[in-house]
Amino acid sequence: MAASERTALGPLVGAIDQGTSSSRFLVFNAKTAELLSHHQVEIQQKFPREGWVEQDPKEILNSVYECVERTCEKMKQLNINIANIRAIGVTNQRETTVVWDKTTGEPLYNAIVWLDLRTQSTVERLLKRIPGKNKTFSKFKTGLPLSTYFSAVKLRWLLDNVEEIRKAVEEKRAMFGTIDSWLIWSLTGGKNGGIHCTDVTNASRTMLFNIHSLEWDPELCKFFDIPMEILPSVRSSSEIYGLMVCFPVFKSGALTGVPISGCLGDQSAALVGQMCFRDGQAKNTYGTGCFLLCNTGQKSVFSEHGLITTIAYKMGRDKPVFYALEGSVAIAGAVVRWLRDNLGIARTSQEVEKLAADVGTSYGCYFVPAFSGLYAPYWEPSARGIICGLTQFTNKKHIAFAALEAVCFQTREILDAMNKDCGIPLSQLQVDGGMTNNKILMQLQSDILCIPVVKPSMPETTALGAAMAAGAAEGVGVWSLNPGDLTAVTCERFEPQINPEESEYRYARWKKAVMKSMGWETSDSPSNGKSK
Repeated sequence: MAASERTALGPLVGAIDQGTSSSRFLVFNAKTAELLSHHQVEIQQKFPREGWVEQDPKEILNSVYECVERTCEKMKQLNINIANIRAIGVTNQRETTVVWDKTTGEPLYNAIVWLDLRTQSTVERLLKRIPGKNKTFSKFKTGLPLSTYFSAVKLRWLLDNVEEIRKAVEEKRAMFGTIDSWLIWSLTGGKNGGIHCTDVTNASRTMLFNIHSLEWDPELCKFFDIPMEILPSVRSSSEIYGLMVCFPVFKSGALTGVPISGCLGDQSAALVGQMCFRDGQAKNTYGTGCFLLCNTGQKSVFSEHGLITTIAYKMGRDKPVFYALEGSVAIAGAVVRWLRDNLGIARTSQEVEKLAADVGTSYGCYFVPAFSGLYAPYWEPSARGIICGLTQFTNKKHIAFAALEAVCFQTREILDAMNKDCGIPLSQLQVDGGMTNNKILMQLQSDILCIPVVKPSMPETTALGAAMAAGAAEGVGVWSLNPGDLTAVTCERFEPQINPEESEYRYARWKKAVMKSMGWETSDSPSNGKSK
């Protein structure tokens, strides 16, 4: 690309993609959807106790600052004018819960990450108050089962256990938000007039939001005993929320005054980035967890097979809301990170792929990575991870292969549930996310599903979705979402290469292993195996 072409790219849109394992800032050309520049910073996860997962909200925010600054530096080196960035979209790990002090701008506790299990006793206590201990008591309001996964129980735990937060609530200093709210509030001024808001997709993951009226639900707030004044205002996924403020950390003063005008939870953003705008279109994202979403149009469909109903997107203040059915798997990419960091069987994620490739089979070994219990379709918090079918012949290569296979089997389980709920089986699976760079995994996925797997050549669909929402917002208008204007995406296809009988046999053995992982842990286990 010549220097003159670079400076004449036309309108650009930035996307902040704040995930469980890293933060990124990416810049796209609004006319061609081409990714022009990006920067990524890994985020530390803290595990202070067994089952607890936390992150430092300040570290998250600083990582976003660093990504923005570094990306802008890279763009200058490429001779791309950052003044052409017309809008910024935010996409984020969902459910992760932050409470901060609006007078100081400081977090009052670490962020409790979506994977965290400390709230199991909170869930059990709440269940006792529900007739018949029915986990799905709020399904028709929220689309969600009562689970450690969603924000309301995390917020309840914080109010019950952190004196500083209780005090801040009493003194009207506390603000609650998921990561999107924390970022938008901080980036639009923080304690000096920052905008405290969220969008409908993130609100729909709290268990406090009515997905039909599109408002916080007073009855649910009363049930969880959450004061409504600490909740953010709920907006559409595509509108101007506020303008970026200049920060001392931005040496260049980059992006000051640029509107933040798109906000989508990461899985909704991937659905948009994959252009799944029609009823029945679906995508599966392979990140820390694995998330299969199917657009159900303007009607909410309630699952009979363990899936959840969630908001897909609402592309403007006066635009209709679209819904999705979702199958959520807690551990996907996280299992590879666990093999690397906890077991030390590989130094890099790529090495895990190589180990698996060397053997091409698990040799009868099955790995159920239920580190945070089981999510869809079981919703079984008592499950824990197991590796079974071990023999003296089993080595680390077989375990690496079994870990990749586990991601594929979990996807098969939620795809089966999706097909039963929708009545029309998917003829192919659209995929995205960091793990889709692993070709062995993608081939294995096609073999286990017995359908083709289709991967876009530009894998950053989550960030792309946030950029599309931001660029299409009223008052920005640089990105058209009309079907005829959307850029056709080039894809790589993986076709099934094993016979369906073998696939079914391996899947049946996997389900047997899943049953053995259940009922392992209870909240009243003596100190959960920990020494005090």
